[in-house]
Amino acid sequence: MKMDSVISLVVLSALLQLVVPQAPPVTSFRAVVERVSGDSRVFSGESVRLKCSIPDDHKSTWSYLWFRGSKQLPQTGEYFLLWKAHIRDGGKFYCQGVRDTVVGNIHTIQSLPIEINVDGGWAILQAPPHPGLVGGTVKVTCRVRQSPQLHEVILYKNGIEVMRQEGPNPHFYLTNLTMEDKGMYSCRASWDSNRYTHSVISVDTPVQVLELLSQPVLEIVTNNVLIPSNMMKLICHHQYNAPPPAPPIHYYFYRNNDRLGVATSENHDLVKQTPGHYSCKVRVPELGLVRWSEPKTFGQVKGPPMMMPPMLHHRDPPPLARPNSSPDLSLPPAAEPTAQRPSTHRSTAASAFIQPTEVSTQSSGPLLKPSQPVPNTLLSTAQSLDQTAFTETANTPENSGDMFEDSGDMSGESGDLSGEYGDV
Repeated sequence: MKMDSVISLVVLSALLQLVVPQAPPVTSFRAVVERVSGDSRVFSGESVRLKCSIPDDHKSTWSYLWFRGSKQLPQTGEYFLLWKAHIRDGGKFYCQGVRDTVVGNIHTIQSLPIEINVDGGWAILQAPPHPGLVGGTVKVTCRVRQSPQLHEVILYKNGIEVMRQEGPNPHFYLTNLTMEDKGMYSCRASWDSNRYTHSVISVDTPVQVLELLSQPVLEIVTNNVLIPSNMMKLICHHQYNAPPPAPPIHYYFYRNNDRLGVATSENHDLVKQTPGHYSCKVRVPELGLVRWSEPKTFGQVKGPPMMMPPMLHHRDPPPLARPNSSPDLSLPPAAEPTAQRPSTHRSTAASAFIQPTEVSTQSSGPLLKPSQPVPNTLLSTAQSLDQTAFTETANTPENSGDMFEDSGDMSGESGDLSGEYGDV
């Protein structure tokens, strides 16, 4: 009887495999789409070329699928050309790899999107696709349809004028970036043609700014099977956005403002489960950056959380430059910002081709009157680097102490770290 039951199960399993088709395997590769010509924001009538890549080390032969939003496009090649784009052609574009095998078609994971905006107006403010870094420089360009000879260009942030320059130069440099520099930017351009002054303004374009080193957040982990019962793991989470090759980071862990162990190159440490107020410090000596986490309480502790030691609160990070490095003096000086609010006339993504406004040069006054300058909030790169050199040598207890500590801790770090409890 048992043998009959086993034979029945085997036959039933074989029948199920014949009736139910097996799902074709799906590769773990993710397609990558990139822009090889054109810009993320173009005028109507211009073209953009995209490329789809598959990170396949085996060099397999792939076909390609293209999508705008959820709609599949007819193109199937490695390259996608958005030819003489109309406003309706803009959107988020994706690609996906597919290849034929003996088990059916295998698809890659769909790529992350790349967005193309098609502007029907006369002016576009072009900003870098990647965020700027605190202390660095971002270049933005006021681009005008048909590239006329400009005589004045104005840059606005959140609707307020921040820079103005005479002449045909359409480029602006936001130097010594701070977190306050992020926002929505637009530009106004003016030029003369056929005895008339034309003036157009772009739509808003976002400019993003990231800190080189974000404020860390301390995590205390106790309920993990890999951690001994009487121990807990301290993890110092943060973002480090320095471009490669990024200088090394030193981590410090504290209980009740007393340092636990030595400086380490790992963002975690194992310590005994002891009640107290814990915090971590992240330090990049080569860039002069120091950031502290907020204190976190573990166990039953009397009294309020302890504050960080005096003079040890994190300071604003200096510009992205090595100490004693020479500033880049090739950048043009920033114009004095003004407080004039721009006109509401903007270049919009209308379906019709928008003509620039025309003002006769015989009018009683100029089209754009310079407004009164206000104190400049965009420091020059040279000033910033001078301040950095001063900050690096400031005799605060934190700096003097850490420099002394690192001379001993990090020199023997390989030996000290090998004696730790290890990664968990």
